[in-house]
Amino acid sequence: MELVQDTTFRGCDWALEEVAGARYEDCAFHDVDWSEARLTGCVFTNCTFGNVRFNAAVLQRVAIMQSTLQRCSFFDAELTDCKLTGSRFLDCGLRPLKVDGGDWGFVSLSGQNLTGVSLGGLRLREADLAGADLSRADLRGADLSHARLTGVTLQGADLRGADLDGVELRGVDLTGAKIDLGQAVQFATAYGATVA
Repeated sequence: MELVQDTTFRGCDWALEEVAGARYEDCAFHDVDWSEARLTGCVFTNCTFGNVRFNAAVLQRVAIMQSTLQRCSFFDAELTDCKLTGSRFLDCGLRPLKVDGGDWGFVSLSGQNLTGVSLGGLRLREADLAGADLSRADLRGADLSHARLTGVTLQGADLRGADLDGVELRGVDLTGAKIDLGQAVQFATAYGATVA
């Protein structure tokens, strides 16, 4: 599909649309409705999304890179093998959301409410999750290595098998979180305990 550049889309109703292979660069999407749409293999680079609705949308192998998403809604959306490298989420509705695999490295989800969200197997390497609420989130097998977790709430989250290499755990609320044995040793060491 032809590359669309430097274009602003405003007030478009693309609900229930099926879009495959679309490519956008330096574009802006404002008040666009993609509810229940199916996007496959689409690429958005350096784009801006404002008040865009992805409610109950299915995104497969979609790349949204170096983009800003502000006040967007992903209610009941499904993202499979999507790449959101370097993108920023600002005041977005991300619950409930199901994510299956993909690369969200260097993404900013700072302060976002991700309570109960399924992020298992997701690559979140060096992501900024500062102040995010990940209570009861499913993070099994996720790559959180070198992610910023300052002030994060992980109450009741499932972290089993997650890669937490290089993560600063002090100040993280882990009340009731499910962890595996290796992580238990890592957490104990982070809090100054000696495992003998």
